Amino acid sequence: MKYAFRDIIKPVIVLVCICLVVTALLAYINQITSPIISEAEKKATQEAMSQVLTDADSFEEVKIDDCPEMVSEAYRAANGTGYVFILITKGYGGDMKLICGIKSDGTIEQCKTLSHNETSGLGSKTAEDPYKSQYCGKNEDTLNQVNAITGATISSTAYKNAIEEAFEAYNIVKEAE
Repeated sequence: MKYAFRDIIKPVIVLVCICLVVTALLAYINQITSPIISEAEKKATQEAMSQVLTDADSFEEVKIDDCPEMVSEAYRAANGTGYVFILITKGYGGDMKLICGIKSDGTIEQCKTLSHNETSGLGSKTAEDPYKSQYCGKNEDTLNQVNAITGATISSTAYKNAIEEAFEAYNIVKEAE
């Protein structure tokens, strides 16, 4: 019985204590860094919004009733130059977070990938210029002219479907004005 405590129970107690200390430290570090990370993400999103709708002076959030599934946030340019939509879609490698700027005339000024987990060299090409620049100047009627990436049809189709939902949200917002 002496050996059972020393050989089995004592190591278990030591490991449990180590796990409790490490867990407490991780929780404390998370509590400190969480607001910093959140602020950095907001700043990056604001910067991306300015890049996809360059003539906008500032943005105000728009609440959309019956919002399309992939549209997570919508913003209106305060000076009326257009709208910015934050989109989350499911690509081949997981979630893709996109941002799309649609000018007040209903054409896309710019699209940008904020984050993705797509396969390097294939699905990740959706974040690069030859693909994403196809969307510039397109409207809801000419969106079918965008070509998919060979070998990455799941990723490029997910990207295109998200942009289509941005147009749905755009139409909802325009009708509400």
